Amino acid sequence: MLDSLRDIITSQLFVSIHVMLIVANVMLLGTAYLIYLERKISAYIQDRIGPNRTGFDFGQPALAFLKGKFGLGQSLADGLKFLLKEDYTPSKVDKVLFTLAPVLIITPALIGFVVIPWGGMWEFPPVSEWALFDLPVIGWLLRSLWLEDLAVWALGDEPGGIIHVTGAYVNVGIIYLLAVASVGVYGITLGGWASNNKYSFLGGLRSTAQMISYEIPLGLSLLSVLLLTGTVMPQGIIDYQMEHGWLIFSQPIACVLFFTCALAEANRAPFDNAEAEQELVGGYHTEYSAMRFALFFLAEYAHMITSSAFFALLFLGGYHLPFIGLTDPASVTFTAAVVKCLVFAVKIALLISFMMVIRWTLPRIRYDQVMMLGWQSLIPIALAVVVMTSFMVYFGQTGLVPMLIANLVLVVIILLIEPMLRAWFGSPTKNRRIQLYGSRFSPMPGETVNTSPTNPIAIQDHPVESSRPIAG
Repeated sequence: MLDSLRDIITSQLFVSIHVMLIVANVMLLGTAYLIYLERKISAYIQDRIGPNRTGFDFGQPALAFLKGKFGLGQSLADGLKFLLKEDYTPSKVDKVLFTLAPVLIITPALIGFVVIPWGGMWEFPPVSEWALFDLPVIGWLLRSLWLEDLAVWALGDEPGGIIHVTGAYVNVGIIYLLAVASVGVYGITLGGWASNNKYSFLGGLRSTAQMISYEIPLGLSLLSVLLLTGTVMPQGIIDYQMEHGWLIFSQPIACVLFFTCALAEANRAPFDNAEAEQELVGGYHTEYSAMRFALFFLAEYAHMITSSAFFALLFLGGYHLPFIGLTDPASVTFTAAVVKCLVFAVKIALLISFMMVIRWTLPRIRYDQVMMLGWQSLIPIALAVVVMTSFMVYFGQTGLVPMLIANLVLVVIILLIEPMLRAWFGSPTKNRRIQLYGSRFSPMPGETVNTSPTNPIAIQDHPVESSRPIAG
């Protein structure tokens, strides 16, 4: 029994388990502080300060030196609030599905990352050369727990060869990511239906239709990448980009399509119609509270992390940076693996920050416009990109410059065709101004509206105190 178990434990399995445990916990901690980051970014955009008072002092005078700290304790306070809040279940709901829905939405978000090649490849050293056992305190602790002997028994003291710093090195990595991403819609749909609330039900319907619709252009834009690289292995896509340049330059249209669809798949603004407060109170999570409510938000930010990692893998070279030798796939040292993980993390952080800036810059698109954008614009353009990529691959013109020229030609064709299509089919989803009494921008016929201030103090551009006469 023990010998057969030792045969199963390989160096790849050993590293994969540790990668999964580390990344899963980093994602859980990261989602908490992504909420903090979004509150800060929204505050700066709206000329506010944002969280800046809650530290880690917990109201204790002895910990006063931890008070404030840029409001970094706000995420911990929010987490404690969700944990201590009453977990209320409304009457006449389907209690099993009502409880299961948050689990079904958070689980796909936390398992999609396992095929991402975070650190590339690493030449696994013998156990006797592990640096941890040479550290003064940590090494003594590990030896006292017999962990070194356990590692030697399980892995032996022979080099483990070249292993992949990823959760699971499988041949269908990209297909796995697509399959997992498509499962997330079930949690939203069940949460909206099981709540026995018309607003939640409408939010679930909106999300289902939106995610199914935007999976089509997302898959087509991904297909154009796979046609160009000729592989579904994540590591193979990175190797291709290192040799031929990042795909953001050779497939810019597919890049924009993929990022747009990633926003829609994660229910991020301007595609957050499933939880539109103006029409649906809160959408599919209206009836949820406490930790079940928190799981929906954690899932949204976890989806942002996974989709950003997917985007960086496909279009930004993954862990690769030009002119940085440690990020070369051929570099297999432990230091190189750590640097590659850090590069990947920085790219993900920048992409998530860009998503947050988009949320607080663009207004929410009307729901019928969201659906028409997907079916009438993104899907035809994605099909055109696939045809164009197939044409270029067939004739062997897959270099960066030929692909970039082909994309520019396709953009020109789209811009030329779009007015003709609009003239033929009209624009049923165009916003139309409605004339209103008292409206400054669209007044009723014959009405003159003036909303500018008339008080002299309100017109002056300096504080009120300077407008008052100074005594004596």
